[in-house]
Amino acid sequence: MSDTLQTILLYTMIPLITFVIGGIIATYKKPNSPFRSVILHFSAGVIFSVVGVELLPDIVEKHQPIYVILGFLLGIGMMLFIKKFAEKEENKHKSIEIVPKVPFAFVVAIGVDIFIDGLLLGIGFASGEKAGMLLAFAIALEMFSMGMAVAAELGAEGIDKKKAVKHIVSLSSLFLVSAVLGGTLLQNLGDYWMELVLSFGLSALLYLVTEELLVQAHEEEDKPLYTFTFFLGFLVFLVLGMII
Repeated sequence: MSDTLQTILLYTMIPLITFVIGGIIATYKKPNSPFRSVILHFSAGVIFSVVGVELLPDIVEKHQPIYVILGFLLGIGMMLFIKKFAEKEENKHKSIEIVPKVPFAFVVAIGVDIFIDGLLLGIGFASGEKAGMLLAFAIALEMFSMGMAVAAELGAEGIDKKKAVKHIVSLSSLFLVSAVLGGTLLQNLGDYWMELVLSFGLSALLYLVTEELLVQAHEEEDKPLYTFTFFLGFLVFLVLGMII
């Protein structure tokens, strides 16, 4: 095992652990409606900042518009298909299913976010250890809030606590896989394929913010303080991105 891969595995554990910790805290100490709204707003702000600070500059720099369009359309197409499929299955079983169901589209969107974050971290370490270390701590903050958001959403759907924790741990494993992938295989991809991957992640993350996190957050009574946390999340990751 190379030194770079060992370093990636070590620092990957920081965001992974914060995601699980955030999820467990919110699972066993069920957040009230205001706190849930704050967490969802904050998470949306952080992810929106990730798009602007980490993804967009790399996408624009490579200057491959055809691959950007293709990756973007593939990403949004996949998310819309998942949403439609999930709603169809939910309506199909609504009259006969009394067991709480996992919000499939939401979980998949979160999974895509986690996977993209892992890729970014792995690529960051492959580019330079200092950048990778700072990025690991920045993503750890995002992952903590995302873990709480996932737990809050699963709890709102009535998912059993043990099952919720299993879902959270399963999602966290995606981060480990994608970080290793980003630090090894993807680092050697050409600009065309990298543009496709990043554009796919871009559209998926925008979908997560606009159609999942903020929609869920606005189901609660909205207040200026809750909205402020969206911009706070954006600002926190923006500043961390400037430091990196």
